[in-house]
Order: sequence, then structure tokens, then C-alpha cells
Amino acid sequence: MGEVMMDKSLRPTAPRNEPIYLDNFSTTPIAPEVAKAIVDAWSLPGNASSPHTMGARAEAIVAEARRDVADLIGAAPNEIVFTSGATEANNLILLGVAQAAVEAGINKRKIVLSSIEHKSVLAPAATLEGRGFEVILVPANDTGVIDMRALAAAVDDQTLLVSVMGANNETGALQPIKEIVAIASKVGAYVHSDCAQLVGKLPIDVLDCGIDYLSLSGHKMYGPMGIGAVFISASALMPKALAFGGGQQTGIRPGTEPVPIIAGLGMAARLAASRMDLDAAHGTLLRNTFLGELTRLNSDVEIITQNSETLPGTVCLKVDGIIADDLVEIIQRDVSISTGSACNSGQVFPSHVLMSMGFSQVIAKSIFRLYFSRYNSKQDAIESAFILARAIDHLRRPTGQARQ
Repeated sequence: MGEVMMDKSLRPTAPRNEPIYLDNFSTTPIAPEVAKAIVDAWSLPGNASSPHTMGARAEAIVAEARRDVADLIGAAPNEIVFTSGATEANNLILLGVAQAAVEAGINKRKIVLSSIEHKSVLAPAATLEGRGFEVILVPANDTGVIDMRALAAAVDDQTLLVSVMGANNETGALQPIKEIVAIASKVGAYVHSDCAQLVGKLPIDVLDCGIDYLSLSGHKMYGPMGIGAVFISASALMPKALAFGGGQQTGIRPGTEPVPIIAGLGMAARLAASRMDLDAAHGTLLRNTFLGELTRLNSDVEIITQNSETLPGTVCLKVDGIIADDLVEIIQRDVSISTGSACNSGQVFPSHVLMSMGFSQVIAKSIFRLYFSRYNSKQDAIESAFILARAIDHLRRPTGQARQ
């Protein structure tokens, strides 16, 4: 793609040192309190497995973080296993539960997923197909919510595991986890939910929901990258470990615990629990402000999730007549947003999420997403709407085409 040049008239009137960051689906800014917790822990040497005072102090930091994460989702501390992130957690559950079932003589060989899952769920599921498992993908409707009738038809007494995310990472659409659990429980299937986008933003109680496994990620909830966790219910089938070593975390996820970033995850969980309502109200205000301004300037901008419930502060938009990747490029100095496209080996393919929702390839390429975080301001919402509106108008004019 040739470089798309942006008219100076499209720039904000006030100079900015950094673009307005609205790509919070991809990663959230680290909270200052979290950064401090990490630095403080890093200044205290100690391996949590070492049998001395410094090791005991490190172990106490890990234990406190485990309690904070458990409290955030209504779990017991001994049901929390730290991982490198939600990708590892998802792999551990999909592959580990399947292997545990085989070794336990459980003859169920069906895995049911939504078609809008993150690739860290879809990819290990595809691996299981090569090991004799049947994988069923249940489609989503045109608002980004799983088709519950299709799910009910797919789940039967041969189903070992149902895995449906809590909130989609491209649209923000919330999924009906309680209803999914109700369907799965009738046939004794386990339920896993990738809640990387949901945890810390909206309340979730694993006991109330009845789910068996849950994945979460630090950098999606104002915590550090490189750390996440998986909830494994004490009453669920214990997954087989994917790695082997020193036996830490009861051997399910061995390896020296990264104490500083675990401390950061614990602080992120504690902050989320203390200000969840405030963050949700703030995100909703900024989203509504942004949409009001953008609609006033570009009345044909369309929210693809329509009236479905979404994460507070999120919005996924369709603008006919433009390529969203061009929009991302043309405003990148001023606003950071992203599309649902993934670039592989130089080829840009439409998002599997958007295609599952029934959008054509052409329409899918006109869709982009953004997310207002706790650190965005009302001015960010107003200014980004102006920048986007002007850029959209620019791209629709002949002079806004890419220059070769």
C-alpha cells in the first residue's frame, strides 16, 4: 500500500506530544500504582521457592497477588494459577483438559467453541482435531453474540468442553455465559471462558456463573504484559501440564514465579475491584460523547454491534466507502486505533470475527474498533471524533486516495 498523506487541516488545533491512545482492546496503559508495585518488588531480591527469609518475602508477595486475583473473580486463591498471559492460559485449558480426559478414560471427544474466539483458543482446538477430537464452531449473529440455538444443538452428551469468551476482543460484545453454562451442565460438559477482555472491567463471579475454567491477562486490565492467570475450579477436571520443571504451582505451571510482574497483576486486580463502577461510568460517558460528536459530523457511521451489550467504553464502527486500514494509517500521528484485520505474510485478511458475523470481505475491511480507557479524557473523545470525521471525509474524496 502506498503512503497515505494527511492534510495539515486534518491535524488537531492544539499540538500533542503523543497520539490519543484508543487502541485499548490491544493493550491498556499500565496503571501508575501497578508500575510502582512492580518496581518495589523488583528491588527486593528473592525466589519464592527459596527456603530463607528473602524467599519467604517473595512467596508472600506472590500469595498476596494470588488472593487479589482470586477476590476479583470470586475464586479461592488455590484455584488461581499464574501464566505468561491469556494465550498460555487458553492453551493450558484446551490442550490440558483434553489430555487429562484421555488419561482418565473419559470418552467424550467433542469440543464446542464460538466462531468468534481469540486465535489462542481456535489454534489449540485445531490441534486437538489431529488428536481425534471433534471441534464444533458455533456462529455468532450479526450483532456479535453467539447463536444460542446453534449452541444448544451442538452440545450433547459427547461434549467434553465448551469454550466461549466473556467479551469479544474486536467488538466488545458480551456473551451470555450463564446461559451457556446452563446448556453445558445438562450434559455434564465443562465450561471455559476466555475473559481477558472482561475481567477488571465488569463484575464476574465464577461461583455465580458456574464456569469451570477462566483465563485472564494483565495487560488488558491496566497491568503488565507477560503475566496472566487461569482459574481452575476445585471441582473441575485438573488439566495436564504443558510444561515440566521444578513443580511450582502444584506442577500445573512449573517455573520460577516472576515475582515483580505477579505483584503488578495483583495490584491491577485490586485497583479494578476498587474502581470498577467508576471506570465503567467513565468509559460509557466518553463513548457516548465520542459517538455524539462523530454522528453529528458523519451521520452514516454505523455501530456494528447495534443494541447488543458491550464493554463500557468500547465501540466498533463501520464506515461505508473507506478502507479502515487507510483510516488507521492516515490518523496514526494523532489517534491510535486499530481494525479487525490481521496481517500475515504481507497479506491482509478480513477478521474471522467479522466474517462470522455475516459481513462480506468488502464490508469487513471498512470496520475499525476503539476503546476509551480510565486514562482517556472527555477532550480525547471530542478531539478524536473530529480527527476521525475529517479523515473519513478526506478518504472519500478523490485526493484522499493512496499515493503510489
